[in-house]
Order: sequence, then C-alpha cells, then structure tokens
Amino acid sequence: MALQNDYQDVLDVAKNVGAKIETREENGKLVIKGSVDHAFDRDRMWDQIKAKHPKWNDEIMVMLTVTHAEPYGLHTVKSGDTLSKLAKDIYGDMKLYTKIFEANKDQLKDPDHIKVGQVLKLPPKTLANRA
Repeated sequence: MALQNDYQDVLDVAKNVGAKIETREENGKLVIKGSVDHAFDRDRMWDQIKAKHPKWNDEIMVMLTVTHAEPYGLHTVKSGDTLSKLAKDIYGDMKLYTKIFEANKDQLKDPDHIKVGQVLKLPPKTLANRA
C-alpha cells in the first residue's frame, strides 16, 4: 500500500479522466492495469507520473488500453471553467486556450462563452503545443 499512497496523485488523475483501473503492488512495483477512453487521458496520467515521480521507472508499471481511436479527450464544463483555466490545468500554459477553441469551433462561436454542461474536445498535448 505504500506505493499506492506515494502515487495517489496519479490515481487521482486516473479518476478525473474516468480511467477504469485496478491497482496492486507486485515485486516492489505499483501495477496499474485497465482502460481509458482516449490516448489523451492515458498521456495525462503519464505526464503526472513523469512530472512528480523521478524514480517512476523503478516503481510503477502502467498497462492501459485505449478504447477510442480519436485523438481528443473530453471535458464537461463545470461552473468556473474558462478555456484559459482548462489550458493552464491541462497543458500548463493558459495561452493554449486557442487550441481548445479551435477544436470546438463546431459548438463555440466565442472563446469567452462556454456553458456549464458543454462537452469540449481537448486536443492532446502534442497537438496543442504546435504553433
């Protein structure tokens, strides 16, 4: 259980992206096995692992199946959300809100007008960071 406690932040990301996972400690490693809807969701978990856990290579094994082929993750807008806030939380740079806007032009006419309950597509980090 010690590794599960150490990697609670990763398990929290898994919960936030809707991952369906099982965890166990085996041979001194935390094993996370399951599925996520989008590659973007899997990548958010890996970003958290690599950003916060320098010994991750020795401590964790992640085996996740991606169930949907499209590259986008999804986010349901909550009260207080803005595209800038989402870009900061997800990509670490609030200026990348334009990438979220571009991915959602089919339902957004203005980046300053999003509605609670809207489901927004989130481009993966690799697409969002392209100029």
